[in-house]
Amino acid sequence: MVSFKGAHFVKDIILTCVRWSVAYPLSYRHVEELRQERGVSVDHATVNRWVLKYSPQLEEAFHRCKHPVWISWRMDETYIKVKGQWRDLYRAVDKSGQTIDFLLTEPRDGQAATHLLTKAIRRHGVPETITIDGSEANAGAIRSDNAEHGTALIIHQVKYLNHIVEQDHRAVKRVTRPMLGFKSFAAAHATLVGIELMHMIKKRQLVIEEGGEGLTTAEQF
Repeated sequence: MVSFKGAHFVKDIILTCVRWSVAYPLSYRHVEELRQERGVSVDHATVNRWVLKYSPQLEEAFHRCKHPVWISWRMDETYIKVKGQWRDLYRAVDKSGQTIDFLLTEPRDGQAATHLLTKAIRRHGVPETITIDGSEANAGAIRSDNAEHGTALIIHQVKYLNHIVEQDHRAVKRVTRPMLGFKSFAAAHATLVGIELMHMIKKRQLVIEEGGEGLTTAEQF
């Protein structure tokens, strides 16, 4: 349950600011200006704090109502700048492009890839096949999982089949670009949680109760 206890603004204002920040390529100052145009004065630093505080809570609530994913996965990594350094963002989608999971990590190695795979399997169960590019880190993580847990995950190292996840990276990078990098790893992770959450909602991955099929993406958020 997302708690707004102690907040100095009403829930709708907070959620609107968070949604604008993680859904569109806007800086926090842009969000501040948009709110001022609507008669509400909110400092950009406050918007930033809201994103960091509420994104993880919203994501936790979302995963309790998320559609199942297919058993054919795609794994790949892209890059996000944190404190002036490029860090790896591991991401996984299924064959239809539905987001499975993600992990921002400092080292690019088998341990990070294993962490993402373990996290994804814990949430979604064991897939049948995982398609990757030439990444030995991802391949090693899959082989390690097979050996440790007695699974039989099939590895497909076919680059052109991984275009689905590579294209999906762009939606996330489009939102992070105006942020010009992150000042801390914790801030980068919490913000990406919100961005990935909004991206999943846009892809209709939230289970909607009967009668709510016509809800907009904003209303679902």
